[in-house]
Amino acid sequence: MIIHSAEFAKSASDPAHYPVGDLPEIAFAGRSNVGKSSLLNALVNRKNLARTSCTPGRTQLLNFFLINDRFRFVDLPGYGFAKVPLAVKKKWGPMIETFLATRENLRGVVLILDVRRTPAPEDGQMLAWLRSYGITPLLVVTKCDKVSRGARARLAAVLAKTLEVTQDDLTFFSVLSREGRDDVWKKIESLLGTPARRGAPAPGP
Repeated sequence: MIIHSAEFAKSASDPAHYPVGDLPEIAFAGRSNVGKSSLLNALVNRKNLARTSCTPGRTQLLNFFLINDRFRFVDLPGYGFAKVPLAVKKKWGPMIETFLATRENLRGVVLILDVRRTPAPEDGQMLAWLRSYGITPLLVVTKCDKVSRGARARLAAVLAKTLEVTQDDLTFFSVLSREGRDDVWKKIESLLGTPARRGAPAPGP
């Protein structure tokens, strides 16, 4: 994928404020310090398109980015141990689930995992949400440069077993070496070419 343009479009917390139009969208989800913004920036060859921070939990809204004037990336709030007020964290679940349940032009979700960490219950919940709403997940394992090849194989087996997926479902990525960037883009491009969802179910209680 050749990136001609990438720009911030808007932030939103509910469907009334989502960008209008039917451009296909790919969302990015993961734990608060999993490297979500760094992955997004690396994919579009921009240093600061998505805001990165040493403080987990800085993304507190749905952030929409227009790419090549043809599709959007959506940066979802990170979940987990982010140091943000409890009242804010309680809003994230309903906000994310509403987006997943109702956004008809959402083509897929990049679910980001840290190679060094066993998936948390929230990772399993996110994967279950995606499956229940018929959304294709793209499992990207980041920070692969932090471990040896041997350790990666062992840790990948743990990731796959915990999430009940196969190791072939995992795409490995490194922001530093750009390993896996082309593979991630190939899968994103494939998702962008899929039909839009229609009649997406309403979010649960």
